[in-house]
Amino acid sequence: YAAAATKYGTIAKGGYEYEGKSYDGYFAHVDNFGTCVECHDPHSLQVKVAECTTCHTDVAGVEDLRDVRMPGSLVDFDADGDLDEGIFYEIEGVRETLLAALMAYAGENGGPIVYESHSYPYFFIDTNADGVAGDDEANYGNRYNAWTPRLLKAAYNYQVSLKDPGNYAHGGKYAIQLMTDSIESLNEVLSSPVATGARIDHGHFAGSEEAFRHWDEDGAVPGRCAKCHTAEGLPMFLREGVNITTPVANGFQCVTCHASLEDYSLLNDVEDDVVFPSGAAVNSGDQAMNLCINCHQGRSSTATVDGRIGDTPDDTVSDSLGFINIHYFAAGATIFGSEVQGGYQYAGKEYVGQFRHVPAFSTCTGCHDTHQLTVKVEECGACHRAVESFDDLASIRVSSADFDGDSDVTEGIAGEIGTMTALLYDAIQIYAEATDGVDLIAYDSHAYPYFFDDAGERYGTWTPRLLRAAYIYQYAQKDPGGFAHNGDYVMQMLYDAIEDLGGDVSTMTRP
Repeated sequence: YAAAATKYGTIAKGGYEYEGKSYDGYFAHVDNFGTCVECHDPHSLQVKVAECTTCHTDVAGVEDLRDVRMPGSLVDFDADGDLDEGIFYEIEGVRETLLAALMAYAGENGGPIVYESHSYPYFFIDTNADGVAGDDEANYGNRYNAWTPRLLKAAYNYQVSLKDPGNYAHGGKYAIQLMTDSIESLNEVLSSPVATGARIDHGHFAGSEEAFRHWDEDGAVPGRCAKCHTAEGLPMFLREGVNITTPVANGFQCVTCHASLEDYSLLNDVEDDVVFPSGAAVNSGDQAMNLCINCHQGRSSTATVDGRIGDTPDDTVSDSLGFINIHYFAAGATIFGSEVQGGYQYAGKEYVGQFRHVPAFSTCTGCHDTHQLTVKVEECGACHRAVESFDDLASIRVSSADFDGDSDVTEGIAGEIGTMTALLYDAIQIYAEATDGVDLIAYDSHAYPYFFDDAGERYGTWTPRLLRAAYIYQYAQKDPGGFAHNGDYVMQMLYDAIEDLGGDVSTMTRP
């Protein structure tokens, strides 16, 4: 009954956590139901089922809790194709797969193994190799004795998953991650690897990922990051207009976006204008979209870059310059284009404003599933007849112009942006090599601060011209859906950056 180890996840590290993997942290549930005695009677220990029904309306008895599954977990963890079953059954399915992998591995490395939950020390030699712990096998004298480190780690996690029978309610995703990683480890050497399902939830609920685990060592998320990287941050921002240091979260909760857990109405004040880093205020006219763009707006703008540059001449290296990062998934900034100036807009150039698709698909949740975040691909096909899968979206175009100058006017806008982004990178490197005092430059999308010199150190010889172009290059990288959110805006910036660096734009077309 190591329920606390399950609930605290990677903070307590009760399971065996594999090197290089990240895991869910503290499972917070909801306010007023976050502690042991808020969910269990302190003396009878029984679950207060009647109080569960406020949110889980289908729950009538304790057994019904096994059927609970919230919209924040819409991936197939056990690979059985059932996304309606409760998290309890997902755990059961993953556990069955892990046991099969344990038995297969033991059979290939040391001898058959069998498990019996009611007999210490639980794992025994399967003397007749029938996969069942018989009465003559489940005894201490027949304990399994051909352990390898790989087998021991996986068997430990198998036992962890069983010894908290309420883990599906205490922190089920932590248990799933431990077992999935154990299966993956065993699969590395199995002659016939077993199938695995999903390991993590969709982005907003992927508590094991960097967006939420980055501050574990600090113990709290600073105010400048809390709005978008904690469960409590957005409600606080909408309520108070400011964020403060906030406890580390394990992904979003229902209350991150919903004011009520009875009717799931959205947070108050989402009809107000949303202020972007440039200072521009916009209102999408849609409550849900206003919620989304409070975070999906980036953290910088044209004004940020110009403010850093000041009056430094375009090709002069200055110690006061440093790379400015737009931050991740600034889809809102792309959609609103010049209205919010999230990208870098060159003086004297004109840029498009808000991209207004078609009425039914002009908001975030019009195109993306609210909780899964995936694109509603099947609905795109109504107009874009060639679209049958997510990958097909990249082929969409509605213009015959050759934006990237490669003579291909049949590729999708994503392809046009991809070529222009690559050409900008070439122009950045050519400029760096040809400009006095400027070091060679390289980009790594997975390593902060992204731009490095030839020695692999943080890039430090910035000129205003190089900084503007690098900002735009990063912008194009950090909104991978830019081709759909506002392709013209992205291509205008790419074109202008290439041109400003002295690159050849003679065969290109600026939108």
